[in-house]
Amino acid sequence: MPESLLVNWYNELPHFQTGDDPDLWTSQMHKALRHFRRKVRVRYFEGTLQRLLDHPSVRTRRAAVLALGLTGTVQSNAPLAKLLHDEDELVSKTASDSLWEIWFRGDNDEASLELQRIMHLPDREQVMNGLEQLIKDKPEFAEAYNQRAILHYQHGQFAKSVADCEKVMELNPFHFGAQAGMGQCYIKLRKYSSALRAFQLALDINPTLTDLTETIRNLQGIVEES
Repeated sequence: MPESLLVNWYNELPHFQTGDDPDLWTSQMHKALRHFRRKVRVRYFEGTLQRLLDHPSVRTRRAAVLALGLTGTVQSNAPLAKLLHDEDELVSKTASDSLWEIWFRGDNDEASLELQRIMHLPDREQVMNGLEQLIKDKPEFAEAYNQRAILHYQHGQFAKSVADCEKVMELNPFHFGAQAGMGQCYIKLRKYSSALRAFQLALDINPTLTDLTETIRNLQGIVEES
């Protein structure tokens, strides 16, 4: 069966035990994940991994979600987003992490490498200029807009940040990060009904964002009072 080999490789990954040195374990895990990714790329097509996301075995779904995060393309965006609602907590949490990996990779290796380079530039102006140029060159790269939205937010340009978040959601309707980012912006703009709606939509997309529940509850109280 195609899932058996994948699950065997997944089972070989190190599991953190009480008393383990965290730094040593992290180093071992990074090395093990590199081996896992290399083997997956050789033996599995992306479509096969996508089909395994619907497997009744929790272990198989866990392995497939992780494998797609390490090797998948934007073609796995929607299939992985469905797993955000999986009954298994580790599956849904890994799906969330895997989606971020895919969003940063985008559908173009050159654009992905350029985004990584830009985000390591030493000052805000250089980062902003780099993002502006990347968006001009790759206008369909949703994560470039998302990173610019974050930069706008950090410097108090909340309306501009909202505009970029809206563009992200247009390009990638599963981007719960941009949806939640809009909520943060609306709070700063004192648009509490809009903030509440944005956070509720983010939680609808990704139920693992449990830290939003208290914020939503507080906003509901503010909106009701007003």
